[in-house]
Amino acid sequence: MCSNIVEQTSIFGSGKGAQGWFELRQANVYYDHPFHAPLEHALTIDFVNPDMGPSARVAVEMSADSARELVRCIQAALASGADAHLAEGPMVAISVKSMP
Repeated sequence: MCSNIVEQTSIFGSGKGAQGWFELRQANVYYDHPFHAPLEHALTIDFVNPDMGPSARVAVEMSADSARELVRCIQAALASGADAHLAEGPMVAISVKSMP
């Protein structure tokens, strides 16, 4: 039985579809029967721009364990990225040396 329960949120970003890059405005997230992934149930995330029609969509289906690990990685990346940018200050010079 499908639950048809969808969590929605407004987002700001870009996605790449068959026609190239487009502005993303919404994410639809649900856990139900997938359309393509070989799973009984999957977490599906649709990144969309409703104003641009059905072609402005990037869909992802993944297992529950994969979704939990993705959440962990997103939180870690945001935390370490924020820390790195705070440590940078207004401007940082980076020197790269070639190995002999």
